[in-house]
Amino acid sequence: MTVTDSNRSDPKRIVPRSPRTAIEPDTVEMPTRRSASARHPLVVIGNAIISIFVLLAVLAGVVLFVGTQRFDAPGPLPQDRIVNIPHGSGMRDIADVLTREGVIDQPWVFIGGVLVLKAREGLKAGEYEFKAHSSLRDVVATIVEGKVVAHQVSIPEGLTSQQIVARLLADDVLVGDIKAIPPEGTLLPDTYNFTRGVTREQMIQRMQQAQQRAVEEIWEHRSPDLPLKTSEQLVTLASLVEKETGKSDERSRVAAVFINRLKQNMRLQSDPTIIYGLVGGKGTLGRPIMKSEISQPTPYNTYVINGLPPGPITNPGRASLEATANPARTRELYFVADGTGGHVFAETYEQQERNVARLRAIETDQKDQVPIDDQMNSPPPAQGATANSAAPPPALPPLRGTSKPRVPAGH
Repeated sequence: MTVTDSNRSDPKRIVPRSPRTAIEPDTVEMPTRRSASARHPLVVIGNAIISIFVLLAVLAGVVLFVGTQRFDAPGPLPQDRIVNIPHGSGMRDIADVLTREGVIDQPWVFIGGVLVLKAREGLKAGEYEFKAHSSLRDVVATIVEGKVVAHQVSIPEGLTSQQIVARLLADDVLVGDIKAIPPEGTLLPDTYNFTRGVTREQMIQRMQQAQQRAVEEIWEHRSPDLPLKTSEQLVTLASLVEKETGKSDERSRVAAVFINRLKQNMRLQSDPTIIYGLVGGKGTLGRPIMKSEISQPTPYNTYVINGLPPGPITNPGRASLEATANPARTRELYFVADGTGGHVFAETYEQQERNVARLRAIETDQKDQVPIDDQMNSPPPAQGATANSAAPPPALPPLRGTSKPRVPAGH
């Protein structure tokens, strides 16, 4: 049988094998042997190291992911809390304080977060308020940003330096003692913010610096015709204005009365100067002024001395300083209480007498309206009490040659 060329070239045709080759096994190529370099110990160690690094990277990623979630998760604090972190506290000390106070419950996550954020050097001592359920991130941010709790001490106008010192000593957040009572009129009444750890001496210095700045500024913008030579005299007269009225719309008129009296060489006749001459820095007499005390000589009694007292009788506020530096443009020389907490003013003594008579009528009506039981239980007024009390003032020496009883300017 003849095989054609077409049959020989057909790739799908199976060529029969000889009987001998059919029973022989097929030959398989032998696998190539690993080179000696691939089996070198350094290569094996290198592969192991790479594997370890990969494993560590995966582990670090997992830890970072879990840590970030815990770092941002709400904390255990049930309600807002103020925590004091003492000075000199390290990172671990802070973590211990926060854990003890219940702000955090995972101190190592806190430490890890601080290190990752590179905030270790930014941790500051102080008193902090942490909100309820603050996350660790919030806690770290609060400390790093120094959001310490601000405390306040309020110094009302009209307190003496001795009274201000007593107020500072009574504040249980301030620390330290006060070496000496500052001179009268050197402290500016105001509300001051401070943080825990501030000393009382530092607060005194702040008040003195604030007063010095205020006086310098106000003195520079004073009225040009003031009969005052120095800023110290401004503070002294402002202290009288401060003690005479607490109403903002009256300060400039009260100051004008004193300024007009100084210009006319009239005595200022201010009751608070009597009290300060008697009790000094205590600030209050605790009773009405007696008749004998009105004429009792002291360096501060402006019923006895001419011109200004030797120094302030209190620490005036900015409003009184400004009113004294720029008083109202009036010719008033007198003022008396109006029975409602304010004053009425007068240019002449005759007007003043009518105003005083009106005040006495108001006081009489008020006394008549008091129930009988209250009148029986009320102590009698002190003899010789001035118009500061419920009793009528005594007749005083004549004013500038008149034979009529005088009513002090400060009444």
